[in-house]
Amino acid sequence: MILTALAAGTTTAVGAAEGGEGFETPTPDIFWLPLIGEGNWAITEQMVWGGVSVVLLSVVMVALSKKAAIVPSKGQFFMENFYNLARNGIARDMIGTKHFLKFVPLLFSLFSLILLNNWFGILPPVMNPTFGRIGFPIALTLVVYVVYHWIGIKKMGVGGYFKHLVPPGLPGWIKPAIFVLEFITYFITRPLTLALRLFGNMFAGHMLIVLFVSAGAFFLTQGIAFKLLSVPTFIMAAAMFVFEALVQFLQAYVFTLLAASYIAGALADDH
Repeated sequence: MILTALAAGTTTAVGAAEGGEGFETPTPDIFWLPLIGEGNWAITEQMVWGGVSVVLLSVVMVALSKKAAIVPSKGQFFMENFYNLARNGIARDMIGTKHFLKFVPLLFSLFSLILLNNWFGILPPVMNPTFGRIGFPIALTLVVYVVYHWIGIKKMGVGGYFKHLVPPGLPGWIKPAIFVLEFITYFITRPLTLALRLFGNMFAGHMLIVLFVSAGAFFLTQGIAFKLLSVPTFIMAAAMFVFEALVQFLQAYVFTLLAASYIAGALADDH
């Protein structure tokens, strides 16, 4: 059986209570779930579920595409609306009608992959968001990073792309400072914040869920007063599940929206 971080946090709390050592708060170790090997080269649960998510999305999308009809089934209707959210609500609105179509596959793939792996944090038997490990957001950010810089350089050339960082019409004395600031924004700040925003939300949200669940489990092992206190604790855990589902959707949307905006900026004729 694959152990989940949620189960690990609960087991720790109950075990501490039985040993008389008191409640132990969950630590970031709940995100380190090696299955095969150890250290930096271990195969972890997140890696396995990341692969499962790719296979699952591929199978579902291919199956629904093969059965596409003029009068859509419920599954086709759901998938078309899901696709249109990424196609029209993100790609077309951010990039524009002239260039957006060629980037729809990338943006739709990003949105669906991130959303499913985020929702793994609240869906059994996983109960652990893949992007709670920083390496996964970094990998997707590198894809976006390479794409929008490559697009800009291909369109404007290397010199033109760097010249594009400075808005036209500025006084000559301020251009060097603006260039440095824009260079930092384009090449450092954007990818850094894109990865850390997704990672931070998945990490913090899951830690809170594990904290409430493990605390509730600990209270159940104590006296009557603590047993009563476990009720609002589990209610808070349930509320966090609902809230986290919304946050997980929004983070997938925001990541894809920002990726589209960076691509749009690279395609823009002016700064």
